[in-house]
Amino acid sequence: MRLESKVALISGGARGQGAAEARLFAREGAAVVIGDIRDEDGLKLEAEIRELGGQATCVHLDVTEQDQWQSAVSQAVDQYGKLDILVNNAGITGMEGGGLTSTKIDGTDAELWDRIMAVNSKGVFLGTRTAIPAMRAAGGGSIINISSIAGIVAIAPAAAYAASKGSVRLLTKSTAVQYGREGIRCNSVHPGFIETAMTELRLSVPGAREQAIAETPIRRIGTVDDIANGVLFLASDESSFMTGSELVLDGGWTAQ
Repeated sequence: MRLESKVALISGGARGQGAAEARLFAREGAAVVIGDIRDEDGLKLEAEIRELGGQATCVHLDVTEQDQWQSAVSQAVDQYGKLDILVNNAGITGMEGGGLTSTKIDGTDAELWDRIMAVNSKGVFLGTRTAIPAMRAAGGGSIINISSIAGIVAIAPAAAYAASKGSVRLLTKSTAVQYGREGIRCNSVHPGFIETAMTELRLSVPGAREQAIAETPIRRIGTVDDIANGVLFLASDESSFMTGSELVLDGGWTAQ
């Protein structure tokens, strides 16, 4: 198994893409700590993984709160002995129910901007900062930050979302450069159009799904498993010489 004896903490791990990562990690031998504000969903996933013979623990985690990050990392270490992997997966788009923020810069409310930045940017910073001492104690680790194609190219009108995901991309590189000598790797993942609860509203707009498929060279919408498989590679020792890099999983969208 590719993650045998490893311990992983996944933020936003109770549903969607995070849940797919948690299930896959558990199947590959990792003990998984599921961090999320959706306690009921997290507990159901914990039970599901355990019923299948895996190791999983659900913890309440609001990624904008330093004390909750500390509690989540401490529980991982206390229960499983160490922390090897952090997936900064939690994020919001800024549109209730999914989709990208629907306003241009001059129409973006400052409160909305702050909320998106707090979850998508500050949350990754807090998670990274809190996990590093535990990974240092473990002799190294892998941090995987979920960014977006919007963190590489501008997607109008999604200024706040794009800015938050762009910051994740550069924080990833700074982390990689600063901690590589300690055996701590950090890479970012940039999904394209993926079928999740977050994108359900946007893709349900008449013509939006067809347009997304037409703009993607592979000619389909991505799945959460497409992303989870990429995250698994970055979490595993197979990517031991890879840090500070972007793994773009977008069906060729940004290649055009």
